[in-house]
Amino acid sequence: MTIDRRAVAAWCLYDWANSAYNTVITTFIFAVYFTRGVAQDEVAGTAAWSRTMALAGFAIAILSPVLGAVADHTGRRKPWLALFTALTVAFTTVLWWVTPQPSSMTLALVAVGLGTIAFELANVFYNATLPGVAPPAMIGRVSGWGWGTGYFGGLACLIVALFGFVKNDAPLFGLFSTADQENVRATALLVAAWFGLFSIPLFLWVPDEPATGRTLAQAVREGLATLGRTLREVRRYKEIVRFLVASALYRDAINTITAFGGIYAAGTFGMSFEEIVLFAIALNVVAGLGAVSFAWIDDRFGARLTILVSVAGLMASGVPLLLVSEKQWFWVLALGLGLFFGPAQAAGRSMMARLSPPHMQGEMFGLYGLSGRVVGFFGPLALGWATEAFASQRAGMASTMLFFALGFLLMLGVREPPHGRS
Repeated sequence: MTIDRRAVAAWCLYDWANSAYNTVITTFIFAVYFTRGVAQDEVAGTAAWSRTMALAGFAIAILSPVLGAVADHTGRRKPWLALFTALTVAFTTVLWWVTPQPSSMTLALVAVGLGTIAFELANVFYNATLPGVAPPAMIGRVSGWGWGTGYFGGLACLIVALFGFVKNDAPLFGLFSTADQENVRATALLVAAWFGLFSIPLFLWVPDEPATGRTLAQAVREGLATLGRTLREVRRYKEIVRFLVASALYRDAINTITAFGGIYAAGTFGMSFEEIVLFAIALNVVAGLGAVSFAWIDDRFGARLTILVSVAGLMASGVPLLLVSEKQWFWVLALGLGLFFGPAQAAGRSMMARLSPPHMQGEMFGLYGLSGRVVGFFGPLALGWATEAFASQRAGMASTMLFFALGFLLMLGVREPPHGRS
């Protein structure tokens, strides 16, 4: 299989496009606007937001493997990707009408919940297109390039949102005002446009699997039957199961650190909001560079070794990070930690692509999403319990090291299929 450079660039650009949603909507800007400006108070807002994310996660866990299996029987994946990309863009656009008053809470939560479901389902089909874009000898590099591009895309959109809208007295050349938080609400329109615009090249230039000729009803019946058979005969896929559990553990640790890192920086090291924003920008740059830099290691030495080195690096940076008290050391060690975020996740995607049978890519990436969701609540739960039990944020963050260690030990027992090298 020869590489189509235009298709690879278009595929990576989708990562650039979709990262804006996580960065601006669910992490840094709209989530904060909701809890501080829409809900009655921050406690009620945080509780409502977390419940919505939990419900969305449950729906994603159920739908991911089912729709992935159905798509395997229809053959084509791009129509599914187009559907869920369009739904994400549509629900994100709806957030413009979420005004800063409690009466808008329901609209915000419904739009964010459905948008998050659509976003994650789109990723199932996006990830499943990787083997069709990259030759076997370049799966690791293309996955890493995409992941790194995603970090830079999310960062670029965040910078535009912050300095073009949120912290600008004349947002977007005066098109929006600061009355009724128009400048903040307009960041949802920015993300919708960003996601929609930069995803177009994928649909133009990335090849799709041929259609099987089955009707949707046939694909649903056969997909559900195949998924049921896979789950009943799980012993046939021991390596995949072992990898799914291992990757779910280390991914949960990464997601927990990402979700609570700002809180830890503010509470333990007294960092201001401006410092946290600056830190987030630096962390995204380092994580993006790490994903791109480690990509060749994946193809040269394998995804398994890349994951093991990355998780070991996360622990080597994370343990001393829990012990230092000086802010400058926090910066050094936290950025060292961020260096391994991207490689661990990008290599996980390429490992899943290599382990999956060619006719089951959608189903297997659906199970990859399911495993992450099933384990996903353990990290935040353990962090909260340890923080409360020891009355220490450091103790809470220390719980993530246990998840890294467990994921590392399980990965030692995973065998990677042989792959071409170049």
